[in-house]
Amino acid sequence: MQSSPAAIGRDTDELSFLYPASEPDSCGLLPVGDGHEIWWEASGNPAGIPVIYLHGGPGLAARPVHRRFFDPAFYRIVLMHQRGCGKSRPLASIHANTTWTLVDDIERLRLHLGVERWLVAGGSWGSCLALAYGEAHPERCLGFRLRGVILGRVSDIAWWWNGTRMLFPEAYDDLLAFLPEAERHDPMSAYCGRLVDTDPRIYEPAARALKEFSGRTVHIRPNAATVEDASKPEIAVPLSRLFAHYTLNGFFLRENQLMQGLQKLVHLPCAIVQGRYDVTTPTEAAWTLHKAWPGSTVRIIAEGAHDELDPPLARAVFDAHEALKVKLAR
Repeated sequence: MQSSPAAIGRDTDELSFLYPASEPDSCGLLPVGDGHEIWWEASGNPAGIPVIYLHGGPGLAARPVHRRFFDPAFYRIVLMHQRGCGKSRPLASIHANTTWTLVDDIERLRLHLGVERWLVAGGSWGSCLALAYGEAHPERCLGFRLRGVILGRVSDIAWWWNGTRMLFPEAYDDLLAFLPEAERHDPMSAYCGRLVDTDPRIYEPAARALKEFSGRTVHIRPNAATVEDASKPEIAVPLSRLFAHYTLNGFFLRENQLMQGLQKLVHLPCAIVQGRYDVTTPTEAAWTLHKAWPGSTVRIIAEGAHDELDPPLARAVFDAHEALKVKLAR
């Protein structure tokens, strides 16, 4: 689970190395079937190297600041909101919402925009989705930029729901305290059962509790804005509901599926960025991916945790896009 949109409220000087803010020149809702419409936008150089940014969560949304990580003179920058997220409709819906329906949506958007091949960039859950899309459509990818790697393994899910107690025992106790004692042995199932309920008196408190726990674990230094987002249903509900839905279903992947299919991608460039003290997506996954991907690069940021917009991590992500420009321009 990644940090929430309000965590973007940084001092502008802290992120002054990013490209200036800009507006999209085209955007819209794309019907993708199953009653879903996904929001997309495009900006930057219409003749540039296409890049699609895949946001985290599951359940968050891309934000305007994410455009600023890419050189608008070099890249054609595409952002999308995944099913149930942000401006996509219906909000927080888990109907026909799986890794593979999202992969299909990305491909529909590529065809809609007339893109032949693109760089695929993703952070947190977005890194997992990027790999799934790449392995399904390797011929449509120019390369990858991944941050806070999730490989969708049983161990990744077990760590988030149970292992994090080793580093955040007080926050974890609060997460469990929301549940009746008889259900605390399996918090994932207990939370998911509440979050898919149709009664807001049941799902909204569960969403707040889960979002608050996430907000307390994604930074090196506490960030009040991230925790405060737990009180906003439009943020907490889609993030918590979709995250619980995806983890309860093992990210809709076979065990180790992404690593087993990696040979389809290893001929492509890949830049990996990882926070050393990332509790949400520990460094082991990024290192495992790097070792299996000859020619990939990895930067482990000593002062980095999980939040992409913490300045040390943001700088490394920005630098990765700049380095990829050299490879993509050949």
